[in-house]
Amino acid sequence: MINSMHPTEATIVIADDHQEILDFIADDLEEQYRVIKMTNGQEALDYIKLYPVDLIVSDLIMPIMDGYELCTAIKDDLQYSHIPFIMLTAKNSLQSKIEGLEFGADAYIEKPFSPTFLQAQISSLLRNRKSLRAHYDATPPAQSDVDAEATGDQLFLQKLNTLILENMSEQTLCVDMLAERMCMSRPTLYRKIKALSDLSPNELINITRLKKAAQLLTNHGYKVYEIANKLGFSTPSHFTRNFQKQFGISPKEFIIKMKKNASSSHN
Repeated sequence: MINSMHPTEATIVIADDHQEILDFIADDLEEQYRVIKMTNGQEALDYIKLYPVDLIVSDLIMPIMDGYELCTAIKDDLQYSHIPFIMLTAKNSLQSKIEGLEFGADAYIEKPFSPTFLQAQISSLLRNRKSLRAHYDATPPAQSDVDAEATGDQLFLQKLNTLILENMSEQTLCVDMLAERMCMSRPTLYRKIKALSDLSPNELINITRLKKAAQLLTNHGYKVYEIANKLGFSTPSHFTRNFQKQFGISPKEFIIKMKKNASSSHN
């Protein structure tokens, strides 16, 4: 295993048993990313289980554990299924492409390939991951329903969101409770939430409460003290401070703004 350090957030694991190809890909990517080089799927999987990884580039044919097996191990495990996976292969048949995608690969690239094309695929997949994080941006109102075509990661976030909403008035709502209900260890839940939303579990709980508050203020006409009590805030002033910090506007100002928007839309 060779680590190449670069001041960037994204860590990419490359798995290929041909050293020349491994070095070729790494040399091209390490100017932009932190690159971890592995010579088979098992080495890559062992590393991914220990350290945060943002994307995987894997050859198909490798000893010990091939690309299909690595992809399956990643995509079948809720702890790591969010990691984008690019499959590299010398096989250029349509059937091999279909098999790669059926095993869960996010992209399938034939050898020989253009380094520029690989860079574009990596950039696209990382952008898509960031767009999922926008699910938890700082703009009220609250979340929309996940549609029938939702990915496993979106369904995970929806399940987590529902769990928070159902228990937000409870004093027992905490990271440990969420981990237990999601059948995960506390560290695993932390890593998964951080990877998908760029938030800590406690930050996620807080912003979910506040987005629900925005929804209640908009659609149900609750008073500020009623919402504070309903959503588990210790006092109305505590709720108001958190709401203003998150959205840059007080609950009362938010109500006035929503009423103005509603009025102008009817005119």
